[in-house]
Amino acid sequence: MSAEAFSAAPPSRDRRLPAIDAARAAALAAMAAYHATWDLGYLRLTPENAALSPAGRACAHLIAGSFLLLVGVGLVLMNGRGVRPQPTLRRFLRIAGAAGLITVATVLAFPDSYIFFGILHCIAVSSVLALPFLFLPAAVTGLAAALVVALPHLVAHPFLDAPGLFFLGLGREVPRTNDYVPLFPWFGLVLLGVALGRIGLPWFMRSRLGAWRPRRWPARTATFAGRHSLAIYLVHQPVLLALLTGVATLTGPHPRAGLETFRADYAATCARTGGEAGACRIAARCTADALRRAGLWSVEGRGFTTPERVQAQGLSQRCYEASEGTAPPP
Repeated sequence: MSAEAFSAAPPSRDRRLPAIDAARAAALAAMAAYHATWDLGYLRLTPENAALSPAGRACAHLIAGSFLLLVGVGLVLMNGRGVRPQPTLRRFLRIAGAAGLITVATVLAFPDSYIFFGILHCIAVSSVLALPFLFLPAAVTGLAAALVVALPHLVAHPFLDAPGLFFLGLGREVPRTNDYVPLFPWFGLVLLGVALGRIGLPWFMRSRLGAWRPRRWPARTATFAGRHSLAIYLVHQPVLLALLTGVATLTGPHPRAGLETFRADYAATCARTGGEAGACRIAARCTADALRRAGLWSVEGRGFTTPERVQAQGLSQRCYEASEGTAPPP
């Protein structure tokens, strides 16, 4: 059975591949773990927010990429070589509606960093833009995918930093938002999924993995989650955030929450305003320790009152003087 034969065959309305559902469930589990890590850092239950570290951001990109690849494969599986208008429209409306809900909810919860073009927005738009590629040879689709992935490195221009064009991802500025998945380069992964689906699905469906059916409850649970991934995506983060907010209310913040970030920011600001780099690093450690001894560290996350600010500034000044050897440490 050739790829062209598969592509020309209209897929059965109720046909699913449990292995694809299980792969989607694995991506969901990874996303939930990432969001839990972000929540722990946001609520100051961990010393630093590991989700915002370079490793955390790399994991976020891998997770988003896996979803978008599966979107492309799913488009081929759902449509074959063509477009089924009604299922395609229903799917688009579900995803676009969910993306709109995410925007409204985050405007209310995080007005300074709300999500205006996150993973669901990208999936909704990409699912429409990818439809013409169902009719094209897989090699053409693969080349288009490579071009879309490369374009931000070739085209980036300040003109494209206009807020109305942020969704393209072709500017030089990264907007302030909690989830940013612009069309370029991410649409390229959807196209790559389409190309892989056109080439690989005929073989996959004949393979042992393609014929796999879940028997035990863990596998059945995973495939169920994969079939209902949109609903789980919408529900899991509010549930996680609510549960961990309850934990934070009971335990309070981690005693070292934000310590490394404070030291790095302090040292950078100190050096930028004329301080000697080595002295600034020493003063950063000294100031953090002095704030903790004075009982001011716990209020650092919510801001100081005027007397607390004066006291903190005095501690900072004495720490810098001590780092230069002109005064004893506080």
